[in-house]
Amino acid sequence: MGRAAAARGGAGGARRWLPWLGLCFWAAGAAAARGTDNGEVLPESIPSAPGTLPHFIEEPGDAYIIKSNPIALRCKARPAMQIFFKCNGEWVHQNEHVSEESLDESSGLKVREVFINVTRQQVEDFHGPEDYWCQCVAWSHLGTSKSRKASVRIAYLRKNFEQDPQGREVPIEGMIVLHCRPPEGVPAAEVEWLKNEEPIDSEQDENIDTRADHNLIIRQARLSDSGNYTCMAANIVAKRRSLSATVVVYVDGSWEVWGEWSVCSPECEHLRIRECTAPAPRNGGKFCEGLSQESENCTDGLCILDKKPLHEIKPQSIENASDIALYSGLGAAVVAVTVLVVGITLYRRSQSDYGVDVIDSSALTGNSLLLNSSMQPDLTVSRTYSGPICLQDPLDKELMTESSLFNPLSDIKVKVQSSFMVSLGVSERAEYHGKNHSGTFPHGNNRSFTTVHPRSKTPYIQNLSSLPTRTELRTTGVFGHLGGRLVMPNTGVSLLIPHGAILEENSWEIYMSINQGEPSLQSDGSEVLLSPEVTCGPPDMTVTTPFALTIPHCADVSSEHWNIHLKKRTQQGKWEEVMSVEDESTSCYCLLDPFACHVLLDSFGTYALTGEPITDCAVKQLKVAVFGCMSCNSLDYNLRVYCVDNTPCAFQEVVSDERHQGGQLLEEPKLLHFKGNTFSLQISVLDIPPFLWRIKPFTACQEVPFSRVWCGNRQPLHCAFSLERYTPTTTQLSCKICIRQLKGHEQILQVQTSILENERETITFFAQEDSTFPAQTGPKAFKIPYSIRQRICATFDTPNAKGKDWQMLAQKNSINRNLSYFATQSSPSAVILNLWEARHQHDGDLDSLACALEEIGRTHTKLSNIKESQLDEADFSYSRQNGL
Repeated sequence: MGRAAAARGGAGGARRWLPWLGLCFWAAGAAAARGTDNGEVLPESIPSAPGTLPHFIEEPGDAYIIKSNPIALRCKARPAMQIFFKCNGEWVHQNEHVSEESLDESSGLKVREVFINVTRQQVEDFHGPEDYWCQCVAWSHLGTSKSRKASVRIAYLRKNFEQDPQGREVPIEGMIVLHCRPPEGVPAAEVEWLKNEEPIDSEQDENIDTRADHNLIIRQARLSDSGNYTCMAANIVAKRRSLSATVVVYVDGSWEVWGEWSVCSPECEHLRIRECTAPAPRNGGKFCEGLSQESENCTDGLCILDKKPLHEIKPQSIENASDIALYSGLGAAVVAVTVLVVGITLYRRSQSDYGVDVIDSSALTGNSLLLNSSMQPDLTVSRTYSGPICLQDPLDKELMTESSLFNPLSDIKVKVQSSFMVSLGVSERAEYHGKNHSGTFPHGNNRSFTTVHPRSKTPYIQNLSSLPTRTELRTTGVFGHLGGRLVMPNTGVSLLIPHGAILEENSWEIYMSINQGEPSLQSDGSEVLLSPEVTCGPPDMTVTTPFALTIPHCADVSSEHWNIHLKKRTQQGKWEEVMSVEDESTSCYCLLDPFACHVLLDSFGTYALTGEPITDCAVKQLKVAVFGCMSCNSLDYNLRVYCVDNTPCAFQEVVSDERHQGGQLLEEPKLLHFKGNTFSLQISVLDIPPFLWRIKPFTACQEVPFSRVWCGNRQPLHCAFSLERYTPTTTQLSCKICIRQLKGHEQILQVQTSILENERETITFFAQEDSTFPAQTGPKAFKIPYSIRQRICATFDTPNAKGKDWQMLAQKNSINRNLSYFATQSSPSAVILNLWEARHQHDGDLDSLACALEEIGRTHTKLSNIKESQLDEADFSYSRQNGL
């Protein structure tokens, strides 16, 4: 083995030194021919200028090996004594070179040309950090010169297209965008489009553009553009054909103008007609809407009836009709009174099931502080208490009177269960059934954000103040043609209604709600819910341009690890997939940011985001926080550690619950990356000060199963720890809360606080407060002044020969996917700006938008530097408020 290695080493060394040995033998022969002993090359014996380095007349070029055919690399230099190839850092054997010499007649210098062959096997056997490469090294008396490196690659073209064009039906003068991504190949394939098997020449038709990433764009569809389109990809190896896409350009029918009225008929009517021929529907277009025939009376009320003018008819028939109407009305009144009496009787009988129907204060064991017998009940509002009411202690009466929980009870009717039901304690808590006042849905719902604060004077307070879990948060606003923005404060959920989305002289009351109960979307398999369920309505409302719905999510966005879907709940309560956020679609658009998803939609409903982890590296972002409060025992202090989805609405629910329990945030919340690797979560309390505090044995560390964290329900996940002071004089607490996933990430919450409220530092719940007014309408709701927006749309909606149109505007705003959605809009630039407004509702970074416009080169003035005189009065006042 040693000899073989030495032999290989010797062979390799000989191969490396062969060019130098050949050069030495050449120099020695030349010296002997000149009769010199020292082998020096005399400059005057060379037909060139003294000190001339070799100059390459031809350098080796990049080459591709097709199938199994070797390729030849050649180079030519003057003056050159020798030329050798070096490939991948190794000298090529002298025997593999083919060399030719000639004389340059113009300069009299010797020209040397050398070429070698490179085989497919040599390239396949090479495994290096870069492509297989070769270069020439030429020698002259003064030194050496090196040529450029020429790469050698194996050419190929795969069979399957990465994306085939899809057939479409578009209205006449609409935009057609056909996508094509050719197969992977070396060298990269060139793309050509065929229509009905004939090549398309975009230079001969300005309406067609084939420059944008191999896509075919027809700016304004014509009837002649209907046909079968095929994407052809070709390189030096082969040609490939995509699947054909059928494009149908249709024409919706329209009405001619009405024709002349016909002659008045014996029935005192005349007719007029119109035909659906301006234009007639073609290629499956819609037929004309509306009537094709219209009739009306043609005698102005003087029609002849039974050969008598109408004004000569006796009034007897009219009197008979009046009598019939009178008797019918009296009969209906009698029936209504009868039904009312029966209904009241049944109602009183049904109320006897409760045992007692209380209107005054006498039934509440003498508690005259709650209700006043002189107060009249408001029948529009009712509340029912289905649990026992304990009012025996005078202190309880005081609490009941003082608590804000019962402030609105002055005008309601109270129904108390029978004494038998109360003694059994059938219900554990009181239930409140509120009936909204008549009116449009859902006025005043922003008040639902307030919570009831408990008191700590008596143990009864927890029972008295226990409210049922809120099922949803709601907000509402009235919007018109000017559009606006509807925001759910501190939830990350918002709705942008663009200017012009609602027809002029129309207004709609638009609402938005978040489900805070158990999610109706049940996960299938490995799919998990990544966002709240958001409802916007009314569902029967139509818009002329897409609105933008912003939904927060808790996924650590990565297309390599997550497959994220947008889903919508149907009227039957089932959930259907709208699209994957990575898909191409013309019905809606999803833009996924790190913490929120901005969705462009044209129909209202209930939406949510779900995620399917592709790998174990898929990560959910959790917000971890610690709250503390004193317990009933004056020496105990309770810590509650929460791990919830990193969405503002999930954390707001925690904050509301803690306010209800008297808890205080002890440390600024932090993010924890929780992997989908099936490992559990551990929460532990560390570094408790000895001799001051103690924790119960075996309770300092708690573990939560993976499934409870990864796909748990909507209830906030938390672990509770109870600490005990040794003496009442201890008022300071310092410790660490460690939250970590096994074989994953961890976070440390440093607690340094006073357990006394008057000494405790207040920590802000939310880093960013949303607008005080959930509904903003008109220009003040938008960051871009309307006149500036109009200029941008007018500029970029128009196709440009240099490509500086709405597609470039989208690219500069990091919108690089699913451009066909914008191509279907009447104003693509306006929809792009709507998406910008949704993404920048908090920062309103107009400078970044101005820089993007300047980079495109279509505008030369920053938005932030526009003179006030250039804006109209409405935009002027708005821009002054926003610092433009």
